[in-house]
Amino acid sequence: MQLNQRDINTYHQRFFRPSCLQALNLRFETGDFFSAYFDKAHDQIQLPPELTKTPEDTLLNYFSILREAENMRARSCGTVGHARNPFPTAYNLLSKEYQHKLSFNDYIKSFEGIGHTSLIKLCRVPDEKRGIRFFYEIETIEGIENRRAEYFGYSYGFIQLVYQKEGFRILDLSKIEEDFLCAPYHGWDQDGESIVEVKYDSWCKLVQKIYPTIKNGYVKHIYFRGNDAADYCIIFFTLTNGTDVEIA
Repeated sequence: MQLNQRDINTYHQRFFRPSCLQALNLRFETGDFFSAYFDKAHDQIQLPPELTKTPEDTLLNYFSILREAENMRARSCGTVGHARNPFPTAYNLLSKEYQHKLSFNDYIKSFEGIGHTSLIKLCRVPDEKRGIRFFYEIETIEGIENRRAEYFGYSYGFIQLVYQKEGFRILDLSKIEEDFLCAPYHGWDQDGESIVEVKYDSWCKLVQKIYPTIKNGYVKHIYFRGNDAADYCIIFFTLTNGTDVEIA
């Protein structure tokens, strides 16, 4: 049976995606993009400018390149994805400043144990320094030594971008692994409404009245009237593990 591209995408997502969110990094699905860069070192690669025309393009292309990059132990079933071939290409989407801080070898080591990456959340967020800043969340298929089975991991963080003459490049990227046991058992600081009540009301004595939460997908806006007669809005993103992260 011959599958068209849409059927292939659906077929792959069946195995790669336990969560209900659609993967966002689905560019270069056919694999033709990579043929020009295979067997080249990272400093031999020149990326076309259309990959980095906008900050969103840079990030969607970056994670699409990394989607089937793997740095795992040898698999009994054979090669996984595009193996390590995508790493040199992806490394070229980092700014020169970031590359000075993170060598190519250390860059590959940062993916140790990862066999597949799905970008499931991406959103530009306010930046106090008027920079270009995004929130992201990824779902990865991971494996460790001496264990046959793989498992799904979730991480989130923030990405800073900068415009250079070649286009937009990643200036900095943070990555925080998600915990699935703290939120159900401990603390108020995993829930947006509780965070506002404790931090801004009980601690800071700032809150006069909290308004009903406005939710749009994984985004929460919590508004309150302050004792200083000002209006405030705290923005939270809800992670896959259910934790609310204060964004702005």
